[in-house]
Amino acid sequence: MTEWREDKLAAAAIGPIGWVLVAIRIIPFAMVTYGGLVVLLLTRAVEAPLCGAARPVTPFITQGVCKAAVWIMGLRVQRRGVPMQERGAVVANHASWLDIFTLNACDRVYFVSKAEVAQWPGIGWLARATGTVFIARDPAEAKAQQALFEQRLRAGHRLLFFPEGTSTDSLRVLPFKSTLFAAFFTHGMKQVMHIQPVSVRYIAPKGADARLYGWWAAMDFVPHLLQILAQPRQGNVEITFHAPVDVDGFNGRKDLAAHCEAVIRAGHAASPAQDPKPLA
Repeated sequence: MTEWREDKLAAAAIGPIGWVLVAIRIIPFAMVTYGGLVVLLLTRAVEAPLCGAARPVTPFITQGVCKAAVWIMGLRVQRRGVPMQERGAVVANHASWLDIFTLNACDRVYFVSKAEVAQWPGIGWLARATGTVFIARDPAEAKAQQALFEQRLRAGHRLLFFPEGTSTDSLRVLPFKSTLFAAFFTHGMKQVMHIQPVSVRYIAPKGADARLYGWWAAMDFVPHLLQILAQPRQGNVEITFHAPVDVDGFNGRKDLAAHCEAVIRAGHAASPAQDPKPLA
């Protein structure tokens, strides 16, 4: 399979009505996001000395903030299936920075992200505060990162990672990389771990470019955010939680990655068999 490459989506001009919508939405969006960050940090200051690595309270704050943020944007989040109760991790296809909000609105997870995100203004602060696991692309650090990954899983954190390794135009699922799956096959982890594949499918509003919600090819964050906030009518995102699988049922990381890719790819491409549930 050849590597997918595509130029970034040119931002459409924002008209007067669009700028009014931006002004209406961006202030509450910022207040909810960064106000929630302050509440989370204050709560974590109490939670950390009492609970250590465990986070029994702060993930609920993160989820509430994400639900409020997507409501402010006007994006409709619809869910199929249910988040697993078993111990383990979640894997999903990756379309956009919006995935952070839409997936966290449906499940209390900790994202796995490339190390560069920690340095991004604004977004980096949010990612660090919410317990994101940062990984470097340096092969020399692979073992150390795998150990960190394992440590977080053993602490009971439900990690969510994107095996494609990059975001897309939201219309496709790229081939999965199996590297991060290796953490589930070390030191007896596979006997107790489960993986839940999740398909994320964005549907643009009628008349808009089908790639509206995708964020790829070094697109700038702020123009894309403004483009989303300027939409007079938003589309929706369908989050499908597929059946979790026992890690112990697979021969190794490549087999597990291939299974997750097949399930997620099919879920992304499938026409809805039934109406999804609106997010409560």
